[in-house]
Amino acid sequence: MTRYGYFLSSEEYDPGSLIRQATLAEQAGFEALWISDHFHPWLDEQGESSFVWSVIGAISQVTDLPITTAVTCPTVRIHPAIIAQAAATAGLLTNGKFNLGLGTGEALNEHITGQRWPSAAERREMLEEAIEIIVQLFTGEQLTHHGKHYQVDTARLYSTPAQPPPVYVSGFGGHSARMAAKVADGYICMGPKADLIQIYRDEGGEGPVQGGIKGCWGKDEHSARKTMHRLWPTDSIPGESAQLLPLPRHFEQLSELITEDMIEAPHGPDPDPYLKAIEAYQQAGFDEVYLGQIGGNEEGFFDFASGQLLPRLREG
Repeated sequence: MTRYGYFLSSEEYDPGSLIRQATLAEQAGFEALWISDHFHPWLDEQGESSFVWSVIGAISQVTDLPITTAVTCPTVRIHPAIIAQAAATAGLLTNGKFNLGLGTGEALNEHITGQRWPSAAERREMLEEAIEIIVQLFTGEQLTHHGKHYQVDTARLYSTPAQPPPVYVSGFGGHSARMAAKVADGYICMGPKADLIQIYRDEGGEGPVQGGIKGCWGKDEHSARKTMHRLWPTDSIPGESAQLLPLPRHFEQLSELITEDMIEAPHGPDPDPYLKAIEAYQQAGFDEVYLGQIGGNEEGFFDFASGQLLPRLREG
């Protein structure tokens, strides 16, 4: 049975709003939370980008919902040993309801320390080594590691949950899907890509598959579409640019190519487009689908979700 969660956008909402949305999501009947981990937003228009680990700590004190980072990059901007400590603490604060979603990252967030941005193949190699370090540190045992990409010198986590946080790997291609099957407890994929899920399963991946959808509930469909286009045209940009461009202004320039009629995300007051979008994920084989509200109107969205959307999803 599909689990329906709520997607918290760190790029669009300030920390207080994210915490409030988490409580509203639980009250509305959502079963879990996703939260994005960025240093920069995709566009200046989105306007936010708080430190996700502080926000997770605060959310853990106001809701009992499981939380997954969607996703954290443990390779360049932050050393994997520090990510391990942050995730272990999140596991404790959530009483074991934290999942560490990891990915190879974007130059948008990772270039800030001045390090070279590696190729996709090298980033996957770095991620695999980072996961090895994180999983070993979760044991609470002392670790010394001399790898190709990372050094760890007699490090030990003293605050660790009884059960280590599950590690999920995000991927947009076959190589990452295979890596998730090999080293992770679950797989994260944006878009209803049944072929990638099939690769994950064929390669031995047995864990849950998570995916996310952004939507814009509003009383007027036309206005909601314009809001989607203003705030999230980046979701309609194809290819590898999302991993390679370093600044929000570069995404703004590229977004000029995206017209309103290219926006495919569900929007407006009718539940049918949302149901259709979620059904596409279910048919592709996703176990968990996370829906986020963009453009404000949170109270209206959660009333819509609890009164019209979630009951119909659960009936089906």
